[in-house]
Amino acid sequence: MATIGYGALYPKTAYANILVAIEAFVGLLGVTMATGLMFARFARPTARVMFSNVAVIMPYNGQPTLMFRAGNRRGNQILEARLWVTLIREETTAEGYTMRRFYDLNLVRSQSPFFVLTWTAFHPIDATSPLYGETPESLAQSTAEILVTLTGLDETVAQTVHARHAYSAREILWNYQFVDVFSVLPNGQRVIDYTRFHHVMSLSQ
Repeated sequence: MATIGYGALYPKTAYANILVAIEAFVGLLGVTMATGLMFARFARPTARVMFSNVAVIMPYNGQPTLMFRAGNRRGNQILEARLWVTLIREETTAEGYTMRRFYDLNLVRSQSPFFVLTWTAFHPIDATSPLYGETPESLAQSTAEILVTLTGLDETVAQTVHARHAYSAREILWNYQFVDVFSVLPNGQRVIDYTRFHHVMSLSQ
């Protein structure tokens, strides 16, 4: 329908000419839309960022600290990467109204000039933290959830990429730590073992 070759057949009436013109227009429009959609789909970069299956709370520098991991599965870097971490939980007002409240969790380092391999985020649970005084039971009772959002620029096409992940109360492990994923080869090169990316171990072991 995009190109018309009549050959031995051709419209003889005005009605047939109008019908063929409409068919050609619809066919050309369809090809244009399909091309645009395919280009938009394949030209848009995807973040391909993975987050650890669980978050942990463990002592760090003498203070309870919330930690989770992010990993870059792309072959290139994410520039000007930034993390936002938000605590979402249900609270009941003095009048008896129940609502979802959002609290920002400050990180030790919330942005990085480039995100290459892995990124472990740290949120100290001090007196100013919304998590201060919380327990696994209180977080579960308030149906708490920690929402993580990562944004940055794809270095190849200079477009913004983003990824997000959520940790429920049961996915926050207390007194656990992440297993080290870095190792050193005999030639001195440092490598990352992504098979251990989600592994944790109890501090009581």
